[in-house]
Amino acid sequence: MNVSLFGQTESPLQRLAELRGRAPQRSLDARALAALAANPGCRRRALLDAAGVDKAAIAGRLGRPAPFGQSPFAITRGNVFEARLKEDGYAALLEPLRRHLGLPPEGAEPPAVPDLLRRATPAVRAERTRQVLAEAAADPAAWTLLDHPMLRLTVASSPAYLEPDALVVHGGRCTVVEIKSFPVLDGTADPAKVGAAARQAAVYVLALQQTAAELAGVAASADPYAEQALPGSPEPVVLLVCPRDFTNRPTAAPVDVRRELATTRRQLARLTRVEELLAALPPGTTFDLEADDSGAPTRPPQELAAAVEAVPAAYSPDCISTCELGFHCRAQARCSGVVEQLGRGVRGELGAIRTVGEALAAAAGAAGDGDGDDAAERLAYAAGLRAEALTALPAGASTASGASGASGPGGGGR
Repeated sequence: MNVSLFGQTESPLQRLAELRGRAPQRSLDARALAALAANPGCRRRALLDAAGVDKAAIAGRLGRPAPFGQSPFAITRGNVFEARLKEDGYAALLEPLRRHLGLPPEGAEPPAVPDLLRRATPAVRAERTRQVLAEAAADPAAWTLLDHPMLRLTVASSPAYLEPDALVVHGGRCTVVEIKSFPVLDGTADPAKVGAAARQAAVYVLALQQTAAELAGVAASADPYAEQALPGSPEPVVLLVCPRDFTNRPTAAPVDVRRELATTRRQLARLTRVEELLAALPPGTTFDLEADDSGAPTRPPQELAAAVEAVPAAYSPDCISTCELGFHCRAQARCSGVVEQLGRGVRGELGAIRTVGEALAAAAGAAGDGDGDDAAERLAYAAGLRAEALTALPAGASTASGASGASGPGGGGR
């Protein structure tokens, strides 16, 4: 708890609202949680996401905006494809569901599609989803399709509301249906996009596991590989629905997300609790952009940068493609010369060597005593091998080698 100027204690939610200022709250989604799980040591992202701060607006005000997020064309294509699946009573979507999940054949009674209060607040929608999920799981013989349910997942003592594309409930269990707009060409999809979809779906499975445990009144299993057998529990295999080739006809494939689920659970469990993050902040810290009547931010960038830098970051090159503040944190890492800018693998190999300058000094044989002696010896040894190889090369050999590599077997001229 924090104490206000008037001596009254503030709840974490009140303090998070103060950090956000007058800007609307940005809800955590499955993409953000998957990215957060990939870098659980970043307190900066954890706090900003918990407060619902618009990181893109912060990055723009700091002068380092990131071209981050889906393109408008991809969003439009996805909306068109999903609308196509829902036409005529979900006819296009039911066909792959019958093939992979065993839905009743065409002509039989279609699955029930309950009203999930799409216009209500996230908290109301999440409660309605819990109610419908409990009722559907209690009837093993019925098929129920939940169109855009709302799930609640507690992460580092902060609630996050997640919205899967669809859930199919039957036999007391449910299956996540993830709809994506990237195509499946000749039975093959982009592995990177499939992997991203699997990580996103794993967050939904984790939220459903938590929901099923709460409905049963028991604690969720701490074993990330344990298969939950409670009513309403999710299957560890999700159904990925994508366009076939360059059409809007759907094709589907089962994707096992147990590995992604285990990683997500383990990484999210490592996140520092919000109360600890708030307690470490200097008094008066806020990320409010102080917009004027036109909506333009008026807060000085230097003041905003000081507030952002008051929260430690754990930058790695992956952040450029997963976080709106990636470019700002990269610039900060480069200015301070930390080895994290070279990647987590390099950071782990260098041990106690924390900066690029220290690494270069170690390679030159000028490192001092300390815990980084093993890494320093390896750097000095590698630098010696490189110098020996360069000394042994005849004049012009580097250029000749480059030319032959471009035109020889396996080179660029082939």
